[in-house]
Amino acid sequence: MVDRRLASLIRAKSPADLNEACRYVLSAGGKRVRSTLLILSCEAVGGRAVQALEAGAAIEVMHNFTLVHDDIMDNAPSRRGRRTVHIRWNLNTALLVGDVMVGLAYKTLLDTKGDKIREIIDLFSAGLIGVCQGQSLDLAYERRPDVTIPEYFLMIEKKTGLMISMATHLGAVIGDGSASQIEALRLYGRYIGRAFQLRDDLLDVVATRKDFGKSIGGDIVEGKKTFLLLLAAERAKGGDRKVILGLMRRHELTAHPVSATERRKLIMAVTAIYRRYGIIEETREQIRKNTRKAAASLAVLPRVRATGMLQWFSEALMNRIS
Repeated sequence: MVDRRLASLIRAKSPADLNEACRYVLSAGGKRVRSTLLILSCEAVGGRAVQALEAGAAIEVMHNFTLVHDDIMDNAPSRRGRRTVHIRWNLNTALLVGDVMVGLAYKTLLDTKGDKIREIIDLFSAGLIGVCQGQSLDLAYERRPDVTIPEYFLMIEKKTGLMISMATHLGAVIGDGSASQIEALRLYGRYIGRAFQLRDDLLDVVATRKDFGKSIGGDIVEGKKTFLLLLAAERAKGGDRKVILGLMRRHELTAHPVSATERRKLIMAVTAIYRRYGIIEETREQIRKNTRKAAASLAVLPRVRATGMLQWFSEALMNRIS
């Protein structure tokens, strides 16, 4: 349903480059995690999927806006196996695509029927602002060698978690859930969002390139402040600690190119440190803990098919390999 709605959003032929680039982004596929959670949350409180379809499409458009601009900031050459917009077209076109996506997201959201559109717009806007704040924190952390684990959780709660908790919150509001049901689904989204990002951090270390869809160890090579790296900074001793602290200052070495051989050695060395100090298992435990909290949040909801799907969804995310 969401894919069909997304395909219908851009009909105009002119300006050709801009509209083609927008269609290119929206046709890239993806997990549709946020729109799925939004629609299921609506159904879980007694609403119908069709009520939440416009909001589901809108949140997917907004998510894709963040990806286009993230790719620009990261100078990423590809996403989902395809060239990024700023590479296939150019930087200015990519910026305009992002701008169009924001406008299109709101235009689509406003087609949501019901008397709660002001609340819906407020939630959607807060989600957008929060994601931008989270991205800003992520960029600031790149320059800091002293980031803490609580700061990391604050960042992911905004950058990754807020768009997910906003999705479940919105779905519950659109479905006319009670105050307790709305809060339960907001919390469900919050814990799912945290587990989702932790799983991403972990997959960068333990997944295969074929399953993950991109190079393994990229976070390590970049010195990205993941949960694994920050926990290793707390636990590692001696020479291992020196390696980890060197990664924490990785941004200072970005002018120095890393050869393929150096990259492999660094990834192997850091992965070995993670295993020695129980970092990988602790990350798995954090994922399990947040997934359990998400599942517990659903207890106040009626036992309908959508609630069961949300329960299944949390377990599927915990075990995903891509």
